Amino acid sequence: MEDLKPIIEGIDNSRPFCIAGPCSAETREQVLTTARELAADGIKVFRAGIWKPRTKPGGFEGVGEPGLEWLREVKEETGMLTATEVANKQHAEAALKAGVDILWIGARTSANPFAMQEVADTIKEHGGDVAVLVKNPVNPDLELWVGALQRIYNAGVRRLGAIHRGFSAYGKHMYRNLPSWNIPIELRLRYPNLPIICDPSHIGGKRELVAPIAQEALDMGFDGLIIESHCDPDCAWSDAAQQLTPEVLNLILNTLVVRDQKQSTENLALLRQQIDQIDNDLLELIAKRMRVSREIGQYKKEHDMPVLQAGRYNDVMRTRIKLGEEMGVGKDCLKTLWLAIHDESVRQQVEVLNGRKPW
Repeated sequence: MEDLKPIIEGIDNSRPFCIAGPCSAETREQVLTTARELAADGIKVFRAGIWKPRTKPGGFEGVGEPGLEWLREVKEETGMLTATEVANKQHAEAALKAGVDILWIGARTSANPFAMQEVADTIKEHGGDVAVLVKNPVNPDLELWVGALQRIYNAGVRRLGAIHRGFSAYGKHMYRNLPSWNIPIELRLRYPNLPIICDPSHIGGKRELVAPIAQEALDMGFDGLIIESHCDPDCAWSDAAQQLTPEVLNLILNTLVVRDQKQSTENLALLRQQIDQIDNDLLELIAKRMRVSREIGQYKKEHDMPVLQAGRYNDVMRTRIKLGEEMGVGKDCLKTLWLAIHDESVRQQVEVLNGRKPW
């Protein structure tokens, strides 16, 4: 993929390149109102979901083809380019006929080789002269992502890019989708000419996380952002918690820093990214340990056992400190760390014994 072309010519580098718009096109008024506000703030590409893939039935699955006419109106009135998600042959054909400028392929579709090939063949039939962005698959598999990109590339698409939207994971986490930054970084190492755009809305899942995730992506050299923005986010029909008003989005974009990175700075950013990922992993492991502690507390309650058991405590402290020292961690650090973890585990068990939730 060395002969790729820019997704959009003449991008203004004075501030981060951003594709923005609502998660879903809900009504003509909502689409046009949001687009007008975004255009007034200098956004050049308007995104809106016409078809909304949903794993569970019963949720809002998009307005369908009537929404394409709203995108056409956005383009005519504001001059913005338009973008929407396609998941099958029918979606791709309808979007291309409606003159949509950028197609993106979602995380569910990019993991399905049959769907990817169907979309790729449809784009090829229409000449391949459209910009296409491929989101990472839901699971953290770089080869699946590369395979999806290659299918689109083989269809003759040269205005091709990737969207990093994070990866699904079981259980409670800080993020809606884990960023796992090492995977898009590896993608960049393999294909230096491939534009990579970050989707902080879907990574964070909460509007307050959009700005820090976006800045982290820019610090790692991502080429742009795709952010969900709605004229009335709290009333959105889908993904309300992660959408921003155009006003807030404009404030964020004007405060983000695009750094003039040199090699040493890039290396430092990657190292810091690894630290951040490890810290997140530590927090999740500690939370998992506390869940097990609560289960132990419930067992002790049912069997009338005391919370504190000195033999067990001494054994844990001795073995963990010894193992940690062998791994190069200082003894004082290990004592402090394990004492704190033990005290919190005891607190959680006591709460269970007293019939109260510890949070």
